[in-house]
Amino acid sequence: MKLTSTKMRYSAIALSVVASLTSLQALSQEDSDSEASVENVTVWGTEVKTSSLFLKQQAIADKQADHISDLLRVIPGIDVGGAHSLNQRITIRSMDDKDLQISIDGARQNSYMYHHLGNLQIHADILQSVDINVGTNSVINGGIGGAVRFETKQAADLLDKDQEFGARVQVGAGDNSGTTLSATAYGMLSDNADFLVYHNAVNRDNYEVGGGKILNSSGEVIEGTDGTVRGLEGELRDTLIKFGYNLNDNQRFEIGYESYKDEGDYSYRPDMGLATDLAITNSLGIPLLWPTELTRDTLTLNYDLTIDNTVIKAAVYKNTSELKRDESGWADNTAFAASAGFITGEATNTGATLLANTLIDSSIGHELTYGFDYVKHDTDYRGEFTDSTATSGETSSTLALFVEDKINASEQFSVIPGVRYESYDIDSAVVDDEFNAFNLALALEYAPSNDLLFRLSATEIFKGPEISEVFIGAGLYDTANADIEEETGVNLELSFAYQTEIDKNQSIALGATLFKTEVNDYIYDYATAPEEIGGSWKDNVGDMSIDGFEAYFEYSYKAFTTLFTVSRAESELSAFADYTELQNARLDRQQGDTFTLNLNYTFSDANIVTAWEIQSVQDVDSGVDLDGATLDNSKDGFVVHNMSARWTPDAVKGLTLVFGIDNVFDEFYASQSSRTGVSFHPRFGELYLQDFEPGRNIKATVQYKF
Repeated sequence: MKLTSTKMRYSAIALSVVASLTSLQALSQEDSDSEASVENVTVWGTEVKTSSLFLKQQAIADKQADHISDLLRVIPGIDVGGAHSLNQRITIRSMDDKDLQISIDGARQNSYMYHHLGNLQIHADILQSVDINVGTNSVINGGIGGAVRFETKQAADLLDKDQEFGARVQVGAGDNSGTTLSATAYGMLSDNADFLVYHNAVNRDNYEVGGGKILNSSGEVIEGTDGTVRGLEGELRDTLIKFGYNLNDNQRFEIGYESYKDEGDYSYRPDMGLATDLAITNSLGIPLLWPTELTRDTLTLNYDLTIDNTVIKAAVYKNTSELKRDESGWADNTAFAASAGFITGEATNTGATLLANTLIDSSIGHELTYGFDYVKHDTDYRGEFTDSTATSGETSSTLALFVEDKINASEQFSVIPGVRYESYDIDSAVVDDEFNAFNLALALEYAPSNDLLFRLSATEIFKGPEISEVFIGAGLYDTANADIEEETGVNLELSFAYQTEIDKNQSIALGATLFKTEVNDYIYDYATAPEEIGGSWKDNVGDMSIDGFEAYFEYSYKAFTTLFTVSRAESELSAFADYTELQNARLDRQQGDTFTLNLNYTFSDANIVTAWEIQSVQDVDSGVDLDGATLDNSKDGFVVHNMSARWTPDAVKGLTLVFGIDNVFDEFYASQSSRTGVSFHPRFGELYLQDFEPGRNIKATVQYKF
């Protein structure tokens, strides 16, 4: 058993505020508590809220999103790496999804299935809201990089006033993406019972890259390519069923079941570009495409209770993800015939959460937030080969207890202390141990006026060693390291937010966040093992420092709104003596300075909402990094434009038409949070890893709500 508590640094300053990102339609509203509250609107879309923005307005993002990146890439501090449907990899401040706490309807999603995939399987159309904490700035959340909470649709969000039953159908198509067809039915079964049934069918095509040519690092067309990326074509089916029951005005139960299935003849390494796939395929004499199926089944039971000044939200869940691949294609080359077989990896998360909020009315007001979070991870691997069968499994569990108190010392000043106890137990091939920690947090908030807010905070962080990725053996081929330590550290932030109405037609909002995250005993999955062991292993390689900023400025004039954001996150490792070759290494997912500009205009008389979105990402120079390309790990910058228009005609009630163009100017680029660069392999030679994004995609959607 190991007990740790890092030293608090109370001089840090931070601002963490709730906000929403305006994309197509901004719905202005009054805000009496310096925090935005959600207005009940019956529009199909996804509300995106993030702690790196603070605006009085709410937004419904209706971007015909087919990939999570369509929703989140414009938020400062956040990116989504990967262009393949199997590779939705959220990063916050250069930290990837393994360092984040991600949930869907309260069910934890963190499952390290396969290093060539992302750890999130969800389609954007099913989402009602996305709530993102950029950085760990409260004891309520675990993880060392932040938290992402997805909430799916429910009947109460969709029914119009006095409506008992409703339905919606949607048909969409893109000339460089594929087609979608979804149907939803929802309503009231009685005065106290409601339901929702949703199904979405997506047929994806192989897309063409920007410019219509797949180029190598020298700008030459890669032999054997025609501009279209192979290994993307497949089918996605997503079904959600929910039933809710209100026991009375203060209590509600809701049970939900979601079945998600993504299958196709996909590339062997979905996070790497076609150039790498071709080089390996041609060298080994094996297929380019492999029959693959990824499923996720999630069962949740949620309970809400309101008593006087207390609100309680509780959930229990079971989330099972399974990846299957037919690898009989290895038999195409007799030298690898023994590797031919069928591989299955399964990861199950079972857990329970409780989050409560209590207001204590006294001479000094208190707002208590408290609860617990328990999750158990189980993994199973099975490889059925020609002459043998291999199996393995690992398990881990986490129990966290937390309490936070917002003490309102005056109308302008608040003190927010917090404490989190976390117990982590792991039984894996690498380590069998228990890790415990008390983490502290302290924040100071000062609001000299209703339009200006400051906050000072420091939050300790903790994360134990992870169980192994499932699909390559669930620890079967890992090297034991009984001395591996947990990661600890502190997240420090300094921020402000300001907003005001210039007159009845104009308003401005601006803010900035400076942050510094220290991760002590950073764990690297591919550290060079001692000579007597050989190869690589998981080990603590040094102390990682990540610092940077996020800033935004919004201006609204009548029907026009513009939002400008900028962000930077730079990482650097102070390596331990055994790993001096990693000194000053950065995180592989690090991005260059990122700028976004959103321009929105509403033609009220015609019921048309238009938007233009620009993202500009600067170059990243080559340098030492962790798990990046070995020959050239520099990253090219890019500028991408997206536009959309949404029309709700008065003549046909319930009809909505959406038109959009992604990558308007057909930019040839790859996200810097995806695989990039050039590596060298002793057998395959140079491998160009670039995971290119789609070129121009003209798309349209027709929605009809009954």
